[in-house]
Amino acid sequence: MVSIVFGLLTACFFASSSLMSSRAVKIIGSASALAWLMLVGLVITAPFVVISGVPPNLGPSLPWMVVLGLGNVVGILVAGFALRVGKVGVVAPILATEGAIAAVIAALLGESIAPLVGFLLLVIVGGIVISAIAPDPAPLAQERPVYAVVLSTIAAACFGFSLYAAGNLSDDLPIPWVLLPARLTGVLFVLLPLLVTRRLRLTRSTVPLVVAMGFTEVLGFVCYSIGAQYQVAITSVLASQFAPIAAVAAYFLFKEKLGRLQILGVSVLVVGVTALTVAS
Repeated sequence: MVSIVFGLLTACFFASSSLMSSRAVKIIGSASALAWLMLVGLVITAPFVVISGVPPNLGPSLPWMVVLGLGNVVGILVAGFALRVGKVGVVAPILATEGAIAAVIAALLGESIAPLVGFLLLVIVGGIVISAIAPDPAPLAQERPVYAVVLSTIAAACFGFSLYAAGNLSDDLPIPWVLLPARLTGVLFVLLPLLVTRRLRLTRSTVPLVVAMGFTEVLGFVCYSIGAQYQVAITSVLASQFAPIAAVAAYFLFKEKLGRLQILGVSVLVVGVTALTVAS
């Protein structure tokens, strides 16, 4: 029951973050949205990092912390560009393949892949291709569907590296220290340069969006970590459902409509990711 509750909470938080990000990046741009997101996240995380103290095995964990921080920050930045030129209903399911990509990375680094897992990875690739080539019956202003799919795939790859690094850190570091690298990286390498060059943007309408994004992203990760302590598979399956939740919400909130072939591609992605999580 704990895994179910926290898995669903994770999906809801991540879906909310995706929806708010899709609005914020269109107003202030991907870089500024990322900068404020990471600043809010750092403000939330820093006190817990101080309270938990310096972990005894921090030194050996530093390389994975760098991979985690860079992968997460670059992934969010590229995902923001994707959300500027694509629909949430297409972008979010591709981003949800981060777990599948982490499995591929694990295989490339020496872990064996079962034949079923290999097949499901091909299914996921098929879903991405269908989403890319599907005609859009109701395109948005300045929408570039193929470009959005390419950017979403790149972002998912970055998230996959970040997720793999987080997996290597989760047994060695407290949760606040696992949360710290991405937020610190974002503040140092995105927010500060924008601030120095006077390109950091923020409008009155985006203030609640970026604050809420910071909270939902941190809360989503915390909920996932709690649920995974009980049953990783159930928590992961439910967490990956943030994609269809975001797609349905975007339909009602933003009037984003998908064509039949787009829905097919998204469905293939969701089923493939869910089945892969169970099989793993």
